[in-house]
Amino acid sequence: MTAPEDRCRLVLIVPAHDDAAHQAKTLEDALRGGDVASVIIPQYGLDDASFQKLAETLVGIVQEAGAAALVAGDSRVASRVKADGLHVTSGAEALSEAVENFSPKLIVGGGNADDRHKALEQGESNPDYMFFGKLEGDIKPEAHPKNMALGEWWASMIEIPAVVMGGSDVASVVAVAESGVEFVALREAVFGHAGGAAQAVAEANALLDEKAPRFGG
Repeated sequence: MTAPEDRCRLVLIVPAHDDAAHQAKTLEDALRGGDVASVIIPQYGLDDASFQKLAETLVGIVQEAGAAALVAGDSRVASRVKADGLHVTSGAEALSEAVENFSPKLIVGGGNADDRHKALEQGESNPDYMFFGKLEGDIKPEAHPKNMALGEWWASMIEIPAVVMGGSDVASVVAVAESGVEFVALREAVFGHAGGAAQAVAEANALLDEKAPRFGG
């Protein structure tokens, strides 16, 4: 998760798909579209062996493009496939354990904090970032107002970078960036985009270039 250049950057979330070759191809397309800070690869319902096989392919594609590959799921899989990081969604205790075991060798981030108390609890272990929203939470065109409010509160008070889950529309990146967070996550908006994933990433970056507030360096 490289630090923001001077504005909010994109994080992509790989959607579930039965066809691993299709996932790999659309991910390659997306990464050709422009700047992406990192890609989160969720386990979804896959067993460890299938997930490891898929993650191996996808991690290579992400790293080749110069982004950080983060595995959301089994930490053993993350280590075996030489991912850059681990995305932990199972609460403060699991996050603290992951930070202890894998940081700073791996990027370790926390997710699923749906209120301030949980966020602060997770923040105590000093993860590399905090993720507000669910990985498959992009069910509306715009980002969920609660996640945006949490992200804005967090970014205004806490040094640990924040990622907020965007909506299913590329244009949702603008409101997320305006909340002051360092990263906006997209899934459906990129991988379900009518013009293709590369076009979606290019559009998102153009919007961020034009409208995202700049961070004072």
